[in-house]
Amino acid sequence: MKLKTIILAIFLVTGVLLTIGVAQQPASPPANADTKPAVHNKSLWEQIREGGWVMVPIGLCSVLTVYLIWEGIVRTSQKRVMPPEQVDTLKSIFPTGDYVGAYNYCKQHPSPFTNVCRVAISLIGEGKEAVEEGIIAEMAKEDSKMQTYISYLSVIGVCTPMIGLLGTVTGMIGAFAVLGSQGIGDPSALSAKIGEVLIATASGLFIAIPAFGSFYFLRNRAVKALHDIEDTVVLLFRKMPYELAAGVHIGDEQLYAGTPNWITAHESGEAGEAVPA
Repeated sequence: MKLKTIILAIFLVTGVLLTIGVAQQPASPPANADTKPAVHNKSLWEQIREGGWVMVPIGLCSVLTVYLIWEGIVRTSQKRVMPPEQVDTLKSIFPTGDYVGAYNYCKQHPSPFTNVCRVAISLIGEGKEAVEEGIIAEMAKEDSKMQTYISYLSVIGVCTPMIGLLGTVTGMIGAFAVLGSQGIGDPSALSAKIGEVLIATASGLFIAIPAFGSFYFLRNRAVKALHDIEDTVVLLFRKMPYELAAGVHIGDEQLYAGTPNWITAHESGEAGEAVPA
């Protein structure tokens, strides 16, 4: 994770907290004793409690959003996706033709970049077409790993306004119930229900907006990281002498495919052995 990103996030959170703190400072007492008493400004905790039960799932979503943003930034960072030392090492190994050493290095230092290179190296003996198909398949796998957690931010961005809307509906039901039973004689009871309506809606939007923004930011960041991997791998395998490595198997993966049994049976029959009907 880049230091600039961390510093920016700290400044944003600090600015929001300072804004909330300034907005919630109690009003100064009136100079004239005959005037009405100062209006009580509710603290942040009092406003959260006023939001009702929906603040519990919204609070959980807020914690999950912060974690997913942090995890997405780390997962899509260049240090995690394509470490420069790994790129330099493979660029120094490939010109020597030590593809077995390059394969072992990729296996000992796993990352999205080395995973793609490892699969491509293991298919050199199968030809250029097999290598290109292996690169595409492994890139799709790495893309799925990156996008899985990032996509949850989109889910949170959709669900939190719905949770807030549910709190709005329940708050309105309670407000109308108070209005029907007590009329407008007790404005405090009615205002409490209306406050629950507004706080639930605002809280849902307060979580959904950064969740959606972070989702698109991290998704584009992951796409760029995968494009960088593809460009570097293509550069490494450019002018690869596939014809000199034809039929060679690199790697320790066990091969299960064998010669069809009817072929071996036919050859045995030609050699004078009985072939089952």
